[in-house]
Amino acid sequence: MKVHAITFLIVNLLCHLGHGQTVTGDWHGLLPLTNQQVRLTLHLERSDNGYTGTADSPEEDRYGLPLEDLRISDQKISFKLEDTEFTGKLYAASSAIDGAFMLNDKAVPLTFGRDSIAAPANSIVHVKAQYNKAEYAIPMRDGKKLFTSVYTPKDTAQTYPIIIWRTPYNSEPSEEEYTNRLTYNTHLLEEGYIMVFQDVRGRFMSEGEFVDVRPYRPNKKKSEVDENSDTFDTIDWLIKNVKNNNGKVGIYGISYPGFYASMALPQAHPALKAASPQAPVSDWFIGDDWHHNGAFFLMDAFSFYSFVGRPRPEPTRDFPTPFQFQNEDNYDFFMDLGTVKNVSKQYFGDTIQFWSDLMSHPNYDDFWKERNVLPHLKNVKPAVLVVGGWFDAEDLYGPLNTYEAIETQNKENNQNRLIMGPWYHGQWSSAAGEKLGNIHFDANTSEYFKEVELKFFNYYLKDKGNMDLPEATIFLTGANAWKAFDTWPPLNVEKRNMYLHADQTLSFTAPTATESFDEYISDPDKPVPYTEDVHLSRTREYLTDDQRFASRRPDVMVYQTDTLTEDITLTGPIQVNFFVSTTGTDADYVVKLIDVFPDQINDYPENEKGVPMGGYQMLVRGEVLRGKYRDSFENPQPFVPGEVTEVTFEVPDVAHTFKKGHRIMIQVQNSWFPLVDRNPQQFLNIYECEEADFIKATHRIYHDGQRPSHLIVPVLNSTEGR
Repeated sequence: MKVHAITFLIVNLLCHLGHGQTVTGDWHGLLPLTNQQVRLTLHLERSDNGYTGTADSPEEDRYGLPLEDLRISDQKISFKLEDTEFTGKLYAASSAIDGAFMLNDKAVPLTFGRDSIAAPANSIVHVKAQYNKAEYAIPMRDGKKLFTSVYTPKDTAQTYPIIIWRTPYNSEPSEEEYTNRLTYNTHLLEEGYIMVFQDVRGRFMSEGEFVDVRPYRPNKKKSEVDENSDTFDTIDWLIKNVKNNNGKVGIYGISYPGFYASMALPQAHPALKAASPQAPVSDWFIGDDWHHNGAFFLMDAFSFYSFVGRPRPEPTRDFPTPFQFQNEDNYDFFMDLGTVKNVSKQYFGDTIQFWSDLMSHPNYDDFWKERNVLPHLKNVKPAVLVVGGWFDAEDLYGPLNTYEAIETQNKENNQNRLIMGPWYHGQWSSAAGEKLGNIHFDANTSEYFKEVELKFFNYYLKDKGNMDLPEATIFLTGANAWKAFDTWPPLNVEKRNMYLHADQTLSFTAPTATESFDEYISDPDKPVPYTEDVHLSRTREYLTDDQRFASRRPDVMVYQTDTLTEDITLTGPIQVNFFVSTTGTDADYVVKLIDVFPDQINDYPENEKGVPMGGYQMLVRGEVLRGKYRDSFENPQPFVPGEVTEVTFEVPDVAHTFKKGHRIMIQVQNSWFPLVDRNPQQFLNIYECEEADFIKATHRIYHDGQRPSHLIVPVLNSTEGR
């Protein structure tokens, strides 16, 4: 059965029912989901055989769903609805039911009442009452046509700007229905924006050949195309053919659609006035999605291409069938897989083109470089709002470096801004942003973001309001506060060296020992898991997970400060400078920055899993370097066994306050599985190696006067930000 909001229902209503009161008739409730509110109506009747009932979910256009095993007696009510079960009580006057649904193991408050409820503003029912839908095949300069849906306000008394979302993920699963993407954008719909959704070239209903992160062609001939030209041609057609548009266009997108928003910026159409690349893909080898500093993110790449990467022989509205995993434990699944080359042997063959490309280009060669959009973000004319999340497991590198590229390559008339919040991938659009995993942020941060986004588009597309957004709007995790900065990273920081020491300590004081190191064994047959839980899909929450499970392993080195006597805020990138040696000829280096909570903490919100927050080791940032790329991503070099080697790399920006009473911890390890594929610890092409090539290696991390392993951290001056 298709997963519907209604199927997540229902458990545990807690209240009271008066004697002798009727419960028959209609009950109306409003269920708050992540991106919309869904009405639920119960119809209860009584006959000689007892109670019967049905349920309606108007937002899903589903009616008459039977309530099975319905029982109403002794002030209690229970029934089964599809795959869920409901029990509860009613208020004495039979005028309200007050309680909660259990939704994904979380209690979601809900009140049923007797009064009918109007369609919520963020429901498809409400959108249909306000907007018309039309579908078009828009011709491109080479004759191919791209499938495009256009939603226009029914109120034609004025003109409206156009906002475009270009996607490889199926813009319109149904000709009759409205795309659910609209429910994420009620703040824009209320302003009357003309909303446009387009399948990019070669995906779903659009003609042509799809190319992953299609390279930009700066000097195109007449019929040559790229994503930039397809966007240009789309805008040109829209402003000439869509009625009641005001001639101004914006574009936005999250993740892959964020890449398409970035690609609209070079040589932009004159009507394109505002763009918001959100978690945009920028460089798939250095820091986004499939690689971080050359290390291959196996689990994400496999999950994505086993589903999205399958060929589409002809236009369709249907997604391919998802890959059928035979094991619900991702650690076991990828260990049983063996070497990475077995993916093609056992599952993909040569049917998934980009997987074959991944395996054919292990180094940072021209294949990867020509797909990097960042060098092309020059002469940018539209205003730009770059958006990202501090806990984005897929594209944190993208927004930070997209903002930087536009900022440094466009010195004149720069209208470039950045907002970074405490979010997982796309959370600012789809959820409240109040928490991630066990970590709380004390506010609905996504609601704040939508206010910023609306102000941005209204100013540049509707000439409405004032442009008083700061250069950088940054959420400081730990402190749980929004701060405005004139630059990002802030200039008013002190770069301080944080040194590793022999007694597993971490301090701003340099070591003085003559010879000091930690030695341990890393075994590829027993890699360090990326999280403690057993599950199939990579979690969003691992980037704030408790790291106590890892700190107890003998192959994870741990260093921490004394208890802090004052707050310390880090804002910006962190530089790793380690002196290491290995008995192998290659190694991965995973560095994790961790906020250690006090052992006794009584006022922190509880979490669904009951994880004790006293002594919690919150992951703030983790990053990996494939060691053979320590000097060059183009020309990897082996380690000399036993030779002390300096390894340096950058950990992406943080904006985090380590509070007084907490500690700062650094963990260092050589595997992070199955997030990152296993390194055989020999200098080989990992995509071609055999199982026998994986060997144990003895590693050393040095921390003495001559070899002072340390991190360079940007400590914010307390007066910076506002």
